[in-house]
Amino acid sequence: MSRVGKMPIDVPGSATVVVDGGVVRVKGPKGQLEQTISDRVRITQDGAQLLVTRDTDEPYDRSVHGLTRTLIYNMVRGVTEGYEKTLEIQGVGYRAALKGSSIELQLGYSNPRTVEPPSGIDFEVPVPTRIIVRGIDKQLVGQVAADIRSLRKPDPYKGKGIRYRDEHVRRKVGKAIK
Repeated sequence: MSRVGKMPIDVPGSATVVVDGGVVRVKGPKGQLEQTISDRVRITQDGAQLLVTRDTDEPYDRSVHGLTRTLIYNMVRGVTEGYEKTLEIQGVGYRAALKGSSIELQLGYSNPRTVEPPSGIDFEVPVPTRIIVRGIDKQLVGQVAADIRSLRKPDPYKGKGIRYRDEHVRRKVGKAIK
């Protein structure tokens, strides 16, 4: 039995979960999410808990079991608490500014880069060197943060670029003069 898959999912009172065939819909104070799940697993609701079970021990069923439980847990947590990723900008002249709902980034290129948020994502720029990406969908928040980071990845020699707040960039030694 999957160690992740057999753990029950606690559903807070502010969230509601509806399982309709192969679609799971989760509604909470921050919004609504839905996910299509495999027909190889079953979801049963026992009061304020959800249990994900599987019929067989085939390798595919085992892999889908834990994945399905994690996806539903992330949806429940997203609509109740939400997710956020913090990015930091390092470098002389590198900065971010909020322009309406999008962000404009000065990253050492000849022109500024503008990033439009997809629906369900909010940007916050508390200081010009920090960007906070917020949303209810964990996958979407992580993808948008990765897309912003890819505009100027951290340089291993000087450390300039965009990095996650808790990311450690390994620095390389420059040229050695003999």
